[in-house]
Amino acid sequence: MPQQIEIETADGACPAGLHPARTPSTAGVILYMDAFGPRPALSGMAERLADAGYNVLVPDLFYRFGAYGPFAADAFSHETSRQQLMTMIRGTTQAMTEADSGVYIAALTAAGATGPIATLGYCMGGGRALVAAAAYPDRVAAALSFHGGNLASEADDSPHRRMGSVRGRVYVGVAGVDNSFPPEQSARLAEALRTAEVDHIIENYVGMSHGWAVPDHGVYDEAGDARHWKRLLMVLEETLV
Repeated sequence: MPQQIEIETADGACPAGLHPARTPSTAGVILYMDAFGPRPALSGMAERLADAGYNVLVPDLFYRFGAYGPFAADAFSHETSRQQLMTMIRGTTQAMTEADSGVYIAALTAAGATGPIATLGYCMGGGRALVAAAAYPDRVAAALSFHGGNLASEADDSPHRRMGSVRGRVYVGVAGVDNSFPPEQSARLAEALRTAEVDHIIENYVGMSHGWAVPDHGVYDEAGDARHWKRLLMVLEETLV
């Protein structure tokens, strides 16, 4: 059964959902949330991974802001919640998540995931998954991003700048049309991965909108979600051994 825990970081206590594998396993997955925060939809996804034999941790990346939401999937459509979300996203830097990820890995290890770990992210979590893989290459065997935004932007902390440190496999599932990850960023990320000689796939999910793989999003697509799960489980099976 899932457990609610608190993980002590340098900046305070981070709430997290811990989902132990249904069968004995030393493999772990850190699921980096989308912008709307931990909620039943993400917990359900973590439970599906636990059913597949993985120890899963779902940390609240916004813990520095205290109690909030979680937000509804249409939060960006309302000015008040949009402004709050943007403040929280901008106030949770890649450097913060990188530092926190070391503690997340330690928490998973203490829970029994002493073997290889995958980092998995959706929306804003996609970039966090890639950065964590670069920061902890000795433990992260795979990093997966689905409809991740700004993976190869002009920012100094853009994830693509870190790909030279990645040792595991990278999978990036791209929404067919996504203003947060336009074609020029996809090309820039591909170049960075190839130059770094990282084992990787960047796959375009034609017809899918940003957020298609998370069940409580308004743009959720059942067929696209099934395809995402097929790819996700394949990568995990091939890397977390």
